[in-house]
Amino acid sequence: MNQQDKIYVAGHGGMVGSAIVRGLRGAGYDNLVLRSREELDLCNQAAVHAFFREERPEYVVLAAAKVGGIVANSTLPAQFIYDNLMIQNNIVHASWNVGVKRLLFLGSTCIYPKLAPQPLKEEYLLTGPLEPTNDAYAVAKIAGITLCRSFNRQYGTRYLAAMPTNLYGPNDNFDLTSSHVLPALIRKFHDARQSAAATVTVWGSGTPLREFLHVDDLADGCLHLINLPDAEYGRLLEDPAAPALINIGSGEELTIRDLALLVKKVVGFEGELVFDAGKPDGTPRKLCDVSRLHSFGWRHRTALEDGLRETYSWFLGALASGAIRG
Repeated sequence: MNQQDKIYVAGHGGMVGSAIVRGLRGAGYDNLVLRSREELDLCNQAAVHAFFREERPEYVVLAAAKVGGIVANSTLPAQFIYDNLMIQNNIVHASWNVGVKRLLFLGSTCIYPKLAPQPLKEEYLLTGPLEPTNDAYAVAKIAGITLCRSFNRQYGTRYLAAMPTNLYGPNDNFDLTSSHVLPALIRKFHDARQSAAATVTVWGSGTPLREFLHVDDLADGCLHLINLPDAEYGRLLEDPAAPALINIGSGEELTIRDLALLVKKVVGFEGELVFDAGKPDGTPRKLCDVSRLHSFGWRHRTALEDGLRETYSWFLGALASGAIRG
């Protein structure tokens, strides 16, 4: 991308989209097109197509999505599949209509089968059953990958699907009923410290393994990918094992128990942990194979404990300012 190119970041108000905007601006890209949910309903096909015809962006980063943790995915499956299908269908089709040069579609590593071999290689897509607690969201994202591949094959577009691992950082969702595991743990331990509680209860057995990536690292990885030279970018799109698909992660994992202990340390909670094995664990292990990403010259930079300290500091500031409810 040239710094004067017009770039549309869909979902710029969320954790991922806001990090991508920070990364773009930090790299000197200022010709950004941004619309809030109130300004543009991405589920409205006519509105999306009118927006694209008016603005005619040259590059698109599709970070808009309905996201959530186990509770939200389990209780709102219809919303998760409908909203995500509508958002990505409208944006991908409108991008083709106006001749967008490159589109980066962001999904999640929950697209891979629940019991796929570890670490998760891109070619494991559609080789087995999904994790039931988030299958609606996963199916929507798999449809988005297939959409990018299909437009590339039929129309010669250059759309790439990138699947981040579990993300955390500024602007995360810290609501206990809809958040992912890491921000939920930060909120639980903070509230317990404030109330001088004796224990904190963590869902599940504590044994599942998870990988985490700071959202600013993700943004840096996205900028790296969308700026790949034509030959390398084309090699990604045409890879016979997994065309137009790449994982973005740290390649490092730890148990939920160890994660909880690390968050406990960062927050400064002095009580005990209790694991509720009656609650779902989700996928037993979910580690990205990031060898493909490394082969294109990118690696993450933020150590987990450093990222947690930064994220907790942001959380405290947002709480003090009223941006997050106490």
